[in-house]
Amino acid sequence: MTPSAPRRLARVRPSPAAAPDEQFFVANDAPDFDSAAGRSWTVVPSPFTASRANANSPARAGWETGTVVDQDSFTFLAPSVPANVLGMAHNTGKPGRDLPPQAFHKAASSVIGPGDAIELSSTVGYVDPEAELTVVIGRKARGLTLDTAHSAVLGFTIGNDVSARDLQKSDELWISAKSQDTFTPAGPWIVTDLDDSDVSIGIIHNGVELKPASSSDLGWKVDEILVYLSSFMTLHPGDLVLTGFPAECTRIRPGDTVVCRIEGIGELANPVRTAAWEDTPA
Repeated sequence: MTPSAPRRLARVRPSPAAAPDEQFFVANDAPDFDSAAGRSWTVVPSPFTASRANANSPARAGWETGTVVDQDSFTFLAPSVPANVLGMAHNTGKPGRDLPPQAFHKAASSVIGPGDAIELSSTVGYVDPEAELTVVIGRKARGLTLDTAHSAVLGFTIGNDVSARDLQKSDELWISAKSQDTFTPAGPWIVTDLDDSDVSIGIIHNGVELKPASSSDLGWKVDEILVYLSSFMTLHPGDLVLTGFPAECTRIRPGDTVVCRIEGIGELANPVRTAAWEDTPA
């Protein structure tokens, strides 16, 4: 059987938007993402039919299903509005298999899109970015097996598991370290039918490429992670599962730029700045 060609799906906001929260899903089948065809997208029905948060906005002129829109006419958002954002602890390499699988939860409110700023408070301490192959769940799933796990996968995107290391030491549950506002950049799109077994993963920090690694270096693989997670909770359409970071990272500070790069998907770029909410009255 000939494998399906990868397709890109993206959640976007028209420019200008008719409403602050307007969103549509668009698709692109061009194999060359940087080609002219790769910049020409088609408005499609939401791939998350069971999720109200991921429904298309009401159609309007130029944004009806089937309409072709140029990439310059919209802004990429995070690829979905998840009910749950989950990550795998200790899954930075093959030694992770020596420990039982362990997940952590990130607040859905920590998710931001491409180009949005990672905001660091003045008291957050040492913060690392982590580029991670991220599963986008396509259907409601519980009790998955190794044979059925991939049927719950819509596709893959890039996630940045921003982590406050000093807070990890003092917070056993990692909530303050992982769930701060803006601490989960994701995007720019979902790639379907991606062979996730051996793709390069890495970070470019302020224009300097750090040492990359491969998804093959992860201790727990995608299907195993989904079996584990769905053994104790229901996964929902649009949920994001960050699978682990096997490559090199470095401390980030306000003024930096972080680019997470994953082979077969592309790049997710975000600036880093001082937290705006510190200057905003409650």
